[in-house]
Amino acid sequence: MAAHTQPKSENKLGQLAATAICGNDITSSCLYVSAITIAYAGQYAWVALLMVSAVLFMFRKIYGEVVGALPLNGGAYNVLLNTTSKSNASVAACLTILSYMATAVISASEAMHYLQSLVSWLPIVYATIGLLTVFLLLTIMGLSESAIVAVVIFIIHLTAMFTLIGSGVWFISQFGLDQLIANFHEPMHVDIFTALFLGFSAAMLGISGFESSANFVEEQAHGVFHKTLRNMWAAVTVINPLMALTAIAVMPMAQTALHEEALLAHMGMQTGGTYLSWFISIDAVLVLSGAVLTSFVGVSGLIRRMALDRVLPQFLLKENKRKSPVRILLLFYFLCLSVLFITRGKLGPLAGVYTISFLLVMGYFGYGNLLLKIKRRKLPRPEYATPFVVILALAMLFVALYGNVSLHPEFLIVFLKYFIPAIVIVTLLLNRGQVLQYLLTAVGGIFTRVRKLALYSHIQIANKLKKLHSQEFVYFSKADDLTIINKVMMYVIQNEITRKLKIVAVLKVGERVDEKFLYDVDVLDRAYPEIEVEFIQLYDTFGPELIQRLSAEWKIPVNFMFIGSPSNRFSYRVQDLGGVRMII
Repeated sequence: MAAHTQPKSENKLGQLAATAICGNDITSSCLYVSAITIAYAGQYAWVALLMVSAVLFMFRKIYGEVVGALPLNGGAYNVLLNTTSKSNASVAACLTILSYMATAVISASEAMHYLQSLVSWLPIVYATIGLLTVFLLLTIMGLSESAIVAVVIFIIHLTAMFTLIGSGVWFISQFGLDQLIANFHEPMHVDIFTALFLGFSAAMLGISGFESSANFVEEQAHGVFHKTLRNMWAAVTVINPLMALTAIAVMPMAQTALHEEALLAHMGMQTGGTYLSWFISIDAVLVLSGAVLTSFVGVSGLIRRMALDRVLPQFLLKENKRKSPVRILLLFYFLCLSVLFITRGKLGPLAGVYTISFLLVMGYFGYGNLLLKIKRRKLPRPEYATPFVVILALAMLFVALYGNVSLHPEFLIVFLKYFIPAIVIVTLLLNRGQVLQYLLTAVGGIFTRVRKLALYSHIQIANKLKKLHSQEFVYFSKADDLTIINKVMMYVIQNEITRKLKIVAVLKVGERVDEKFLYDVDVLDRAYPEIEVEFIQLYDTFGPELIQRLSAEWKIPVNFMFIGSPSNRFSYRVQDLGGVRMII
């Protein structure tokens, strides 16, 4: 019997590496969010940024509960897949992929803009393509190599940020608080509540990247995930408000608007001179490049999971000798290039995609958390977010979403231009069994006169359809009652492309399946003629070893095996089962 063993923790990402990969994205936000927040909230920008930190603190619990209960790659897609339908999960997945595309292109282009301030002759679009290519090759080389680069960038960035804050403190000690007091006496164009509302809405972009850790949780060592959430929250809470407050304390408010694109580099010039300004610019290039790496790593984990679940074609799962999903990385790379060429390097249109998709992904996480409480109450979880906290966090999130759409209504139109084609493509792939069936009918009608072509097309499409339907699925039953088995049948029909289902009861020696249950299975087999049901009794111990052995013997991938929601007395963690899905 082949035993199922978890990869050794030393082969997985530790706390520093995992924090660096997702932390480069979220901590790079201070390079742009300080100026944006000051533009809307003025001298109270630091308060708006603290409000964002409070929302992020609530989402720490939300993410911790969701991913702690379902520690599999996929983020919001994963939790919705295990609590609702594939179609709902696919919507969240599309939003996440769009967010990663926008993040990669914006971060790469912004990095090159900072580099252009040091090397004036640099062509932005070609340099952006070059940077995307570098990180494509780096991720193809393997995650461990990528993590080393991420850690180096992360340490340099934290050093640069605290050096800049420290130079601001030194500047204040030399010249006093006159500038800060003058800025606080500046008249505001709106009342303080409106200023905080607009500033908070804009500042919510400062936590983009917080969702990334959930998309590669399987590559992290046990217990690391919740530490990455803590570390990202701490970094954002300390750096972002302090950076905004320092800017207000060392320069007039009008200057922050004039130097919005490179505010921190200008602040470095003001408080520490040319060398500090250069250091901040070089750090900006590095950390924004690190955010590109975050996008590649996060999206590869998500798309791999979607391909395993047959939402996307399985040919994407091909890996190289370093276990890197080359086809997924190439697909994402070309998608990013297409976005860059379509927008002609102008980042304004991408901002709408970035803003709305990121906030909606976080909203889906909160929604998934509520579904988890309702549908998977017995599932063990290391953390628990109270319903009040989840609802409050979602309310604050939608305030930010409303604020961003109010500030930039055109963002919604741009977002829909990208989102609608994406969801149409995924919907077609998700329902490709029905699409092929319609195509089969159409071929028969269109090519009636061209017999050979019609026959060949008919055979090819029929074979493809037969191959899709031949994939077997497994449900491990506890000898449930009729209503439970009926729900399983309905789920399979609505969400999977198959005509074969094995219902497996794992029994202890001496146990017997009730005759009434066998009768119920037989009734449902007749009630759902489109699904061929095979009932199997096994005398064994249910666990990872049995799952892996059956997967190998029956040639059925583990993620095509289903269970009901386990109780807190269950002997294994969900991740120990190798990707088995919960559907009841």
